[in-house]
Amino acid sequence: MIRRMFLKSLAAGSATAFSTPITLWGQSRQEFKALPTQREIRNFTETTYSADIIVAGGGLAGVCAAIAAARNGASVVLVQDRSRLGGNSSSEIRMHVLGANNHRFTRNWRETGLIEELKLTESANNLQRSFEMWDLILYDKVISEPNITLLLDTAVIDAELNARGSIDQAVAISPLLEERVVLKGQFFVDCTGDSALAARAGAEYMWGREGKKTFGESLAPDEPDHKTMGNSIMFFAKKHDREMPFIKPAWAKTYTEKDFQHRRIRSYEYGYWWIEWGGELDTIKDNRKIRHELLAIVMGVWDYIKNSSDHPDAANYALDWVGMIPGKRENRRLLGDHVMIQQEMENQDMYPDRVAYGGWPMDDHPPEGMDRTDQSPYRSIKMKTPYNIPFRSLYSRNIPNLLMAGRNISASHVAFSSTRVMATCAAIGQAAGTGAAFAVQNRCTPREIVENKGVLDRFQQLLLRDDQSLLNVRNTDENDLAKNARINASHETLAGPAKSVIDGWNRDIGDGTSHQWQAPWRNLDTWIELEWSAPQHIRTIQLTFDSGLNRTLYLTGSDGQYKAQTRGAQPEMISDYQLDCVHVDGKRSVIEHSGNFLRLVRHRVDWQNVKKIRIIIRSTHGDDLARIFEIRCYA
Repeated sequence: MIRRMFLKSLAAGSATAFSTPITLWGQSRQEFKALPTQREIRNFTETTYSADIIVAGGGLAGVCAAIAAARNGASVVLVQDRSRLGGNSSSEIRMHVLGANNHRFTRNWRETGLIEELKLTESANNLQRSFEMWDLILYDKVISEPNITLLLDTAVIDAELNARGSIDQAVAISPLLEERVVLKGQFFVDCTGDSALAARAGAEYMWGREGKKTFGESLAPDEPDHKTMGNSIMFFAKKHDREMPFIKPAWAKTYTEKDFQHRRIRSYEYGYWWIEWGGELDTIKDNRKIRHELLAIVMGVWDYIKNSSDHPDAANYALDWVGMIPGKRENRRLLGDHVMIQQEMENQDMYPDRVAYGGWPMDDHPPEGMDRTDQSPYRSIKMKTPYNIPFRSLYSRNIPNLLMAGRNISASHVAFSSTRVMATCAAIGQAAGTGAAFAVQNRCTPREIVENKGVLDRFQQLLLRDDQSLLNVRNTDENDLAKNARINASHETLAGPAKSVIDGWNRDIGDGTSHQWQAPWRNLDTWIELEWSAPQHIRTIQLTFDSGLNRTLYLTGSDGQYKAQTRGAQPEMISDYQLDCVHVDGKRSVIEHSGNFLRLVRHRVDWQNVKKIRIIIRSTHGDDLARIFEIRCYA
């Protein structure tokens, strides 16, 4: 084994690909959960797991990467250093899961795919508005996948390379279990945010803010530095039926009215993202100091609210929860074959290898945070349209079998200020996990996927099949049997003709066309039908429904933002329906489905000699129209 020393590289220009790709053949493929082997080492049990793919980090990027890889047939070990999944969105930190649909300022940009599945599941099953329920939903999604082995309370601490420069194995430790864990895989996906695995493997990375000359970015500082955005700690407060006093700790900060000229306090129940600090320090190695300083700031801000007389309506409020884990924004950004920059995002560059999109503003925060209350806490440059994210920014340029997803992808500091938000990171995670599984199946490296257009096209079509939206890429999957069917319907609207379900688009793309079948259903026999001229053998029927992508949807502690949402199952969603298959010999096969709240639904069947399939609509969750974006069928 070759053990590489820790390597840090500040990019001086655009990254370039290796001239000769390295093919990773790896070990024999496994289909189910990794089976561990154990031995005792100084009272610690050493356990070895072997899988196709090792995913380090269980935030939303890691969760989506693991699920995507597992659903595409790969065996996966997901390693998370905390006792729960979700990262900054978990009940330990409680930040909003936002992305391209920048609060209520953009329409129809909400991400689809796995993050939409998670959001719809939470909205329908968490009417009590509990962040702990969000934790449980993520846990359920992960452990329900038979191809995923989940290791909680386990942190990656080392990595070893082989003679080809690929990661051979990672080493993790779980103090709670007194366990040392060896992780062997064909591909490794770093979703730790801090790039903990990648740094220990010697992957090249950037840290800090590049200067204007580095990438020619107008929003970059004049000169490069080692500073980053800071961390934040959130809090919850509850209103009581009597006055609730607050005594400031001696170690808390003291603030006056002038400190809030750029930081407005509009409500009390949910804390403030602008309680931020630590960007001038090392947000990894100085985390203990940053946490204490943030707690001192939280206590100081709450003291001002409660005891300054400037907020008399806060008299009955009391702190109900204060986070003890800082929510991190920035540190290492790994170098891939491509570094995303400001101009590409503004120009909406159509990378040939686009695998996800973003749309959050270029939202940069001053490193000083609450040390400079005379400054605005952010600079936000809104996007006119979503921008693409290339696959070349999701794998390491110097470690052939290492991918990355989340806030550590290959992007300049300016570009990162948009890509860093969690819904975007989740979409990136799905792309990276799917890419890793695709590489396993095709016995190639991530770089080789990009270098072969035919292979890249198949990869992008796989992402679309899994409901990952790609800008200006439509369904051309030659295996989709629905494309060869004649479409019939009992009813349709002028805006939503039945033929829309096979037009290649499964969402509103802003071209003035709905791209969905629409039909009234109340007190009617409403159906849509696929009919073939020759008998078909069908094993999968895939339906994509309307989930209201024009609205925002996320768990929040803010009363105002929560009340502005449509919670529960989304009203446009078809709830109850029947699949009715007519075979060539006249026999029928029927599936009844009720209580649906998901946008993408797959039915696994084994129907032979199929003449036609009819979807009969029974009810929606409130909308007067039945709506289906896409129907796919596969043998």
